Formats: sequence, C-alpha cells, structure tokens
Amino acid sequence: MAPSLVLTGARVVLPGGVVDDGRVSVEGTRITATAAESARTVDLTGHWVLPGFVDIHNHGGGGASFSGTAEDILQAVHTHRTHGTTTLVASTVTDETDLLATQAGLLSELAEQGEIAGIHFEGPFISPCRKGAHSEELLRDPDPAEVRKLIDAARGKAKMVTLATELPGGVDSVRLLAEHGVIAAIGHTDATYEQTVEAIDAGATVATHLFNAMPPVGHRSPGPIAALLEDERVTVELINDGTHLHPAALELAFHHAGASRVAFITDAMDAAGAGDGRYLLGPLEVEVSEGVARLVHGGSIAGSTLTLDRAFRRAVTIDRLSVEDAVTALSVTPARLLGLSDRIGSLEPGKDADLVVFDADFVLKGVMRRGEWVVVPPQLA
Repeated sequence: MAPSLVLTGARVVLPGGVVDDGRVSVEGTRITATAAESARTVDLTGHWVLPGFVDIHNHGGGGASFSGTAEDILQAVHTHRTHGTTTLVASTVTDETDLLATQAGLLSELAEQGEIAGIHFEGPFISPCRKGAHSEELLRDPDPAEVRKLIDAARGKAKMVTLATELPGGVDSVRLLAEHGVIAAIGHTDATYEQTVEAIDAGATVATHLFNAMPPVGHRSPGPIAALLEDERVTVELINDGTHLHPAALELAFHHAGASRVAFITDAMDAAGAGDGRYLLGPLEVEVSEGVARLVHGGSIAGSTLTLDRAFRRAVTIDRLSVEDAVTALSVTPARLLGLSDRIGSLEPGKDADLVVFDADFVLKGVMRRGEWVVVPPQLA
C-alpha cells in the first residue's frame, strides 16, 4: 500500500472552488478527511492540485492503439496517464462487426482489471457524408441487432456508441442503447435540426466532438449543432487542440452549454505522445506532421495527438477559461457522464486519490492514480 501523504501549500481545486494554501490527505488509494500521524508532508507551494482528468473519447497514444493487442492497449493507457488522464474510456474505430466484437472482448477484460473505464464504439454506424477518418466501405446503417451484438460483446463494459442517428435504424438504436444504460452519442452525422431533436428525445445524451464531422450552423438550416447546444440533456465533447476548433467555436459552446455540459476529450490516435510520422488508424494510413494527424489519402483530420494536460493548459492560457471551468470540463462533467462521480472527478474524502499537480505556468509536474505516483513531483524525486 502507498504511504500516507499530505499535500500542502498548493492552490487546490475543490467542489466549492479554489482554496489557496490547500491541503489534500491521502491514505492508501483514497483521499481522506484527516491524515495519519505518520503521514509524509509534501510542500507544493506555488503549484496547483486538481482532480485527475477523465477522457471519454481516446483511440490510443504512445505509438499504440486501442485496436491492438493487450500490450498495445496498456502502452497507450500509460502514455495518457503520464499526461494526467487517470480515467480513460478506450475508443474503437470503424471495422467489421465481428472484429469489433472480438476487440471488445479484449478491452472488457482490461476494464474488469481497472485499466480502462469502459469502451466507446465510434463507428461503424456513421454517415458516409461525414465519415472523417473512417473507412467508407466498412460503414453500415445502425441496425439495432448489430448494435446489440457489440454491446453484448463488451460484457457490460460498453459506455458509449457514436451513431449517425438520421440513418435507418438510428433512432431505434438510440432507444436500445438507453434501455441498456449505454450512452448514445450523436456524431459523424448529416442530420437536420429536426432529426437531431428526435434522437435526443429518444435518449441520445452526447455530441461526439461537437462541430467536427457534422453540418455547420445555417440560418435556415441550423442542423445538429444548434439542437445539441440548446438541449440541457446533452453533453458536448470538444477537442481543444487548436486544430479541430477555432477559439470562437469553443467560446460559443461554453456560452451556450456551460462547463457543466462540456467534456474536453483528446480523440487521440497512436501518435499522441509519440511524435510525427506515419501511423494506421484502423485500416487507414495517417501522416502526422507538426502534431497534426491527417489521412494520407484525402487529407481529412484523423483524430488528434492531444493529451489532456495540453488541453488544460490551452484552456486556461489561450482560451482564458477559469481553472474551475477547465477542471469541470476535464474531470467533473465526464465523471458524471460515466456514472462515476461517487469515485472520481473531484478531490473529496472517500474518493479515489486521483490527482494532478501543475506549476504556476500550468506545466504538469505530478500525476497520482489511486494513491500511487505515475509522475513523481520534483519535491519527491
């Protein structure tokens, strides 16, 4: 068991706001209200202590993919942990249903071991008009029977399925997912405003990377973006890497949805934390240059190379969000969406000791997951 620790002196983000010269006590794997007499004190004056980040949409990192072997998956998970993501949902990419079902079996084993928080199926039930970096010949309509096959293969670990809900079977598939406690996410869609409203009324509760892979807002055809932003039942994903979104689009989302309905995600692919070069995203070849991933054939943006520590730093230094709002979008909101708020998402006694340490310039200096340091702060090195 990890030794007892008391982190002192930092600016700590708690549910009630920022506490200067704050104090966080850790005993074993949990945050505690009081510290043991034998606890080691770590002075973090001049730093921030935040809840560990929660990523609900991530395809890989560190040169490895969640579509790969168990070793690949663990490599990708570790890469993102070193960047502050203490809870991660593994996303698949469009493939044959049987292959996705087989991969879901492997991912579910790692979810049972606590390495990942569940599985997100992005594709194959998406629109060929808005396919992005998905193989068009493998796309299919969201037949509820096929959707059911995937969630059954995940053995209770399916957390989310992205659908183009305007396609035949889309709304029925949303109802199926809602009945089974799986998040129905609207994305890679060519839906109208009215079709999107219908899907939300049927139970869809997430917008997959809002603005990306969907029609833009029109003054007579407002499309899915307006419907997703206006409905209080919907949480919107945003990829805050400076490539996927103009700062004004991010500001628009926060203005209409608020931090409590925004979840920052990475949508990361293999190259996150691994550098430029050639990679595969499913069966498609991707060229990463200066940190931007694009398909070799066609040039579409192919996921991101983002990590959540960079998303946080950009949010508070470039987008000028408050630290509290950034933490809500990175930790509180996604934890609630996953139904895990009793364990993660905030620094409260009884919850998992998942936390991140940043210096005054918002550079990551420490990561703790369940009481164990993944990245050891310089004060303890």
